[in-house]
Amino acid sequence: MSRHSFLVRALALAAAAVLALAGPAATAQPFPAPVEQCVVQDSRLAELSGLAADGEFRYAVGDGGRRLQVVVLRKDCTVQRVITAAVDPFDIEDLALGSDGRLWLADIGDNDRQRQTVALHVLAQNGAPPQLYRLTYPDGPHDAEALLLDRDGTPYIVTKQALGSSGVYTPAGPLNGPGPTPLELVTSVRFARTDTPGGPVGSVGSTVVTGGASSADGGVVALRTYTDAYLYDAPDGDLIAALGREPVRVPLPDEPQGEAIAFEPDGALLTGSERAEAGPQPIRAVPDATSLVTTAGSTGTSGAASSTAEPQGAAQPAPPDRGPLTDWQAVLLAILAATAVVVVISRLARRSQRSEAP
Repeated sequence: MSRHSFLVRALALAAAAVLALAGPAATAQPFPAPVEQCVVQDSRLAELSGLAADGEFRYAVGDGGRRLQVVVLRKDCTVQRVITAAVDPFDIEDLALGSDGRLWLADIGDNDRQRQTVALHVLAQNGAPPQLYRLTYPDGPHDAEALLLDRDGTPYIVTKQALGSSGVYTPAGPLNGPGPTPLELVTSVRFARTDTPGGPVGSVGSTVVTGGASSADGGVVALRTYTDAYLYDAPDGDLIAALGREPVRVPLPDEPQGEAIAFEPDGALLTGSERAEAGPQPIRAVPDATSLVTTAGSTGTSGAASSTAEPQGAAQPAPPDRGPLTDWQAVLLAILAATAVVVVISRLARRSQRSEAP
């Protein structure tokens, strides 16, 4: 067998390990395709990461920047105004609109998992100085891109895990600005791979949580990955209980790096993507998406009334004094990949020795 063949086999083994840890692929469900509404042209939103909506305007944030900045869009994606504050954030990754009209900016990105604190910036629309709330995880740094607000305005952060479970954290007590306020792990969620096209990293990206949103009345909660949205029923406003229910999966195909998600007050689900290499990206809508959850709840399915697909995501009770299991799975993956490399090197060395022998 050639050296190239050995390498291919090693890479295939590593890929198989990734897919095995991510779970089996989930089939698509027959939901209406999202409808393009307009295309975001403003360069400040080239790395669109968060959306919120109030029925008249859409509020959008992008990664990066040296100040807090929310771009307010009309429904045709033209810029109505920009709300700014002279605060230099680390990595804004999501946005939520409170019932009082204030904007919650989630400064929770941590690709290198080295931040000692993350932060929430609460920005009024009348020019008042923003409020800063620093937060600390109980089990070390995490990267995260999803923020949820429940009916009472309590924030929840959902971590971004490439494999396994994503932790759901909320303040352990009242928010104390600037803090830090300790977070506690209250539950976790995990998604199977899907066959929805899109995302920057293939089917594994369909398991990664990249954004969150709550409906205007708090009765439906959404988490999204690069390729799909998952809608949870929260009729009593209990977000933790909602994440323990079977969600409805809504495919969001062909978004190159989908991270933004929001609900309109009328129940439509809005989504958006970073530009990546594909140029300006549209804001798209799934009309009356909240009714999909009602339909699923009344029929006992995980999709529309005619769907019989298996559940595609489920919340698990948080293990006591322990973070998500992903760290263990990552160690296992590293061992498998390293083993594959060692096998390849050993085989090549033996072949080289045999070929050089007299």
